Amino acid sequence: MKFRRSQSRDNLRVNLTPLIDTVFLLLIFFMMTTTFNKESQLNIDLPQAKGETVEQQEIIRIIVDADGKYAINDSEHGLVNNQLETLKRALKDAVGDQTNPPLLISADKNSPHYAVVKAMEAARDLGFVRLSFEAQQSEK
Repeated sequence: MKFRRSQSRDNLRVNLTPLIDTVFLLLIFFMMTTTFNKESQLNIDLPQAKGETVEQQEIIRIIVDADGKYAINDSEHGLVNNQLETLKRALKDAVGDQTNPPLLISADKNSPHYAVVKAMEAARDLGFVRLSFEAQQSEK
């Protein structure tokens, strides 16, 4: 008795299309549901610098504390408020009749960035061109 085969040996192939579709669907699923952690946390302890301390005469110093409050030339009391115009007025009073004195910004390492930028803006508006920043001497 001869049984007939329904398919010949030449036509026996594994159809990979459903397998490939499934793999692509899984790939898309995992790409869409995966969360990526951005490691952008910077642990910075500023300011510190190496170098020699240079003494200059007649320096106008803007002090910015950790709360963003300003003081001019080591005064015991800070400014009345933190407005830009108040800072400009205090700088004009501190400069007096000096021409182009050096300006030193001493900011606490925990002071807000906007407070330091506001001090730089006041210096720019008043025409200071000799601007520097004070840093703590690092331990060797």
